[in-house]
Amino acid sequence: MGNDDISNGDILSVLSESPFHKHDILFLVQRRLYCHHLLISLHNFFVDLNDFINLKKLDLSDNQFRSSGTIYGPKYLKVLNLQSNSFDNHIFSSLQGLSSLTSLDLSWNELKGTIEMKYLHALSNLDELDLSNNEIDNFTTPIDIRSMPSLQVLKLDDVSVSNISNMVQSLRVFSYLKHFYFRNNYINGNIGPYELRHLRSLERLFLDNSAVGGNFLQGIGATTSLKILSLTKCGLNGTLPVRGWCELKNLQELNLSWNECEGILPSCVANMTSLRLIDLSHNKLTGNIASSPLSKLTSLEYLSISSNNFKVPISFKTFFNHSNFKFIFLENNEIINENVLGNWVPNFQLEVFSMSNSSGCPTLPNFFYYQSNLRILYLPKNNIQGNFPTWLLENNTRFRGFYLRDNAFTGPLKLPTNTNTDMETFDVSNNKLSGHIPTNIASVFPNLVALNMSTNMFDGSVPSSFGGLKSVKYIDLSANNLSGMMPQELVVGCFSLFFFKISDNKLRGQIFPESTNLPSLKYLYLENNEFSGTIPSSLSTSPLVVLDISNNRFSGKIPSSMGNMTRLEQVSMSNNQLEGPIPVEICNLNSLFLVDLSENKLCGSVPSCFNPSSISHVYLNNNQLEGELTYAFHNSSSLVTLDLRKNKFTGSIPQWIGNLSSMSIILLRDNHFEGRIPHQFCEMKKLSMIDLSFNSLSGQIPFCFGNITLEVTKKKSVLVVEFDSSSISSFISYMDKVELERDYHVSFQKTEDFKLTDVPITVTFVTKGNSYSYKGSILSYMSGIDLSSNKLHGEIPDGLGKLSEIHALNFSHNNLTGTIPTTFSNLLQLESLDLSYNNLGGRIPTGLSELNALAVFSVAHNNLTGMIPEKGQFGTFDEGSYQGNPYLCGRPLPVDCTSTGPKPVLPSADDESEEHGFMDMEFFYISFVIAYISVVLCIATILYINPHWRRAWFHFMEVHIIQF
Repeated sequence: MGNDDISNGDILSVLSESPFHKHDILFLVQRRLYCHHLLISLHNFFVDLNDFINLKKLDLSDNQFRSSGTIYGPKYLKVLNLQSNSFDNHIFSSLQGLSSLTSLDLSWNELKGTIEMKYLHALSNLDELDLSNNEIDNFTTPIDIRSMPSLQVLKLDDVSVSNISNMVQSLRVFSYLKHFYFRNNYINGNIGPYELRHLRSLERLFLDNSAVGGNFLQGIGATTSLKILSLTKCGLNGTLPVRGWCELKNLQELNLSWNECEGILPSCVANMTSLRLIDLSHNKLTGNIASSPLSKLTSLEYLSISSNNFKVPISFKTFFNHSNFKFIFLENNEIINENVLGNWVPNFQLEVFSMSNSSGCPTLPNFFYYQSNLRILYLPKNNIQGNFPTWLLENNTRFRGFYLRDNAFTGPLKLPTNTNTDMETFDVSNNKLSGHIPTNIASVFPNLVALNMSTNMFDGSVPSSFGGLKSVKYIDLSANNLSGMMPQELVVGCFSLFFFKISDNKLRGQIFPESTNLPSLKYLYLENNEFSGTIPSSLSTSPLVVLDISNNRFSGKIPSSMGNMTRLEQVSMSNNQLEGPIPVEICNLNSLFLVDLSENKLCGSVPSCFNPSSISHVYLNNNQLEGELTYAFHNSSSLVTLDLRKNKFTGSIPQWIGNLSSMSIILLRDNHFEGRIPHQFCEMKKLSMIDLSFNSLSGQIPFCFGNITLEVTKKKSVLVVEFDSSSISSFISYMDKVELERDYHVSFQKTEDFKLTDVPITVTFVTKGNSYSYKGSILSYMSGIDLSSNKLHGEIPDGLGKLSEIHALNFSHNNLTGTIPTTFSNLLQLESLDLSYNNLGGRIPTGLSELNALAVFSVAHNNLTGMIPEKGQFGTFDEGSYQGNPYLCGRPLPVDCTSTGPKPVLPSADDESEEHGFMDMEFFYISFVIAYISVVLCIATILYINPHWRRAWFHFMEVHIIQF
């Protein structure tokens, strides 16, 4: 029966035909009815359910039930879960007949405004009530109702209360309440210091992420029965008070994490002698913990002071009498290195010790020599030196998590001989360990789930004994000096393997045999090795999401079986020796986010059916691909990067390119594209890098190019795919028997342990006369346009001066005419401008001297005239930037603009309006008149002096007058 077809009759039919019918039914647990597409009347449901009189527990959560009428229900029902339905405030009047009810969950419904206590009071045995995630303002109590003595637990998390103070004051009716949850209500006021005084029986108070008044801690001391107080992210600030909260003699657990508390701990904290757990992490507290009141709390089992400004003596000597200590968290503090024990031996046996990113700890604490019960040791980013501590593994045989990454441990990695069946995560990455990987790792840690030995100096081969790690899910051996071939035992025996990274080594040979059995493998990184042979078709039997085999020596064709890898999101095969066409089966990969097939010998055309809607980054550059771009990518609206450089593509750039609304980087350099640059480029509002150079494009530069926003998009900077993990909790309740060790160490769930990334988005762009690769955050700020080495003509559009964020412009080797736009003086971020080998005329605009970021400038081989600007960066450019312009003058050219010699340098005015003319016309007219008068006077003088010439002149004039 489908969920969409269920009805009241179907539900009751299922129940009536069950073996628990009528009086035979004793206990029905979580009979969940999925009615997501129906609004079923709860009244009708319960009327027929009355036959089940012995029903004690009923779960109807996650449906769309609504309340209607009065319900008397099963006589002995104790637990009712109505979470995530469509109930409004009428539900309370509907439930009055359920007098035996002890637990009611109405969270995630449509309750609003005021809750009338007269209906709740009818549920006389109600012990626990959850109204979280509704829109409740307060509770109203009739005069004849004083209290509700049965209710012990009230949960009001995320209730979107309109006024916190009014809500808390209305809780007086729950004066016998023991457990109160009021988390995530950080709006509309705060809880004052005395508003909870009437809850004198309160034992557990959870106000995390809800606003409390600045002097809240001073007033909380009146709640003397309190055993657990949690105030995470409550806006506490300033120094901690010396009165009030220290009077909580029965307090066992205190959480003040993620606030703005500062200064030293008040001495009165030493009076809280019942404390078993204290979490002060993520504040601004100071002082030496050795002399703080914490050293006097001998009942402590759990201490977290991470991310403060404490000074922590690494010997921990003042805490040696704390025999109950089990969990210590010291991250991000200043470690004082005074590792002298003498005759001091600690009385505690730790289970969890965590100290990361703390300064001043060059060696392991000496008290570790006396620990034999450690389960979790978390010591990354401390720069701890010395040989690998094999003795720690020998002394603590029940380790579950061993984190020593990002330190400076040296020497070989030696494992103990005894077997530890509890070890799940072993991380020694980013150290200076050398030698071979131990061959007994599978026998010492047979149940290992996560192994990280990356970024060390291990050499030799990968042990075949890895095949014995039947439970392993994560292996990272990258960035070492491993050589040899991939052991077949690993790829056949590790059938639980989920993440495998062995990149940046010297491994060779075939990667996987045809008998590969990796049914769980999703992330495979083999880049930067010496693997060879063909890509095995057996890869298609694994549910791969990421495949990176770039920078190896693979040959042959891309197998058509790749089309069966329908879960692929990233595939990188760049820099190999692959040949042949791109298989048409690639069109089946509709989930692709990135595809990189660059730097191979691929030929043929791109399959026109390749249009995955999710694709964001495509690299096909440096191949031998050809033909026209017909319809490939035309529906890929998520495409951010398209790199087709150095191929043999022909035809015109398709007009549908304007449909690629997310496009940021388009690189078509060094192909055979022809025709005009489509104006549809201007419809791509997020463009930041355009390279159309070394093609046969003609026509003019589109005038709308000035409207491109060059938007910086974070999506282009780096591709990050992280394993979805829950955060590590550092707060528990011993009362609830929550095991901290398991809560802290849910295997490999810290994202920094195993990052499923390492496919950075890299873009190569030619600027400043060189080819540069941009990636990461630098790529986010790079922008440029390269239209060089084409057949473009016409003028450079003035509108390009609007591209105020552009860093590189290259229009060289075209047939451009006109002048250099004066608007280019607005391009204050411009670093490289190349306009060489065109037919540009006029002067170099003086405003360009204001471009202080300009590092490379060339206008060589044009028809420019006048003086070269001398200010700013123009004083750094050499003669090569201006050669081939015979009418330019000034430094660095050898032509002096003031010279009167025979060199035909035409003068020009400084007026900005005359920068576009070839010569000064006023100067021309004056020179012409003077020359004319001079010639006439010269002729008259000669004729006056020489009578022979005078007679010949008159005869010449007479003849011509007669002929005329």
